[in-house]
Amino acid sequence: MSKEQIYNAIPHREPFLLVDEIIEWTDSRIECGKVFTGEEDFFAGHYPGYPLVPGVLLCEAAMQTGAILLSKHMVGIEGKVPVATRMNDVRFKRIVRPGEPIRLEVELVEQLSNAFFLKAKVTVEGKVAVRFEFACTAAPAM
Repeated sequence: MSKEQIYNAIPHREPFLLVDEIIEWTDSRIECGKVFTGEEDFFAGHYPGYPLVPGVLLCEAAMQTGAILLSKHMVGIEGKVPVATRMNDVRFKRIVRPGEPIRLEVELVEQLSNAFFLKAKVTVEGKVAVRFEFACTAAPAM
C-alpha cells in the first residue's frame, strides 16, 4: 500500500514517521514494515561504532502502526487523533541493527468508547524484537 495511505491515516511526518509501508490491513489487525537505514541522526550518538535502533523508537514505530489501524475506527470522531495513554508489559527480546527490515504487527484487542486497547509485536526475520500492550485515546488534534 502507498505512503499516501500512511499520510492520510496519521499526522506523523518525516523525520519522525517511523512506518515505511503497509503490508496488510484489516479492521482488527495491521502489519507494516520499516527499515532504519543507519543514516538517521540518532545513530551518531546511540552506541557509536555499534549502532542499535533505540528500543523506544521500535515501540514508537509500533504505536504509529497502531494509529494507522485506528484511523479506520475513528471515522466520525472528527478533529481527534489517537494518542498513547499507557504501555504495559514491554519486553525487549532482540537487538535491531540498521538495515534490518522490521515487521510491525498490531492487533486491536478492545474498544471502549474512545479508548482503544492494543497488542504490538516487532519482529526481525521472524524473531521477536519487542512485544508490548498499549492503550490509546482519541485526543483533540490541536
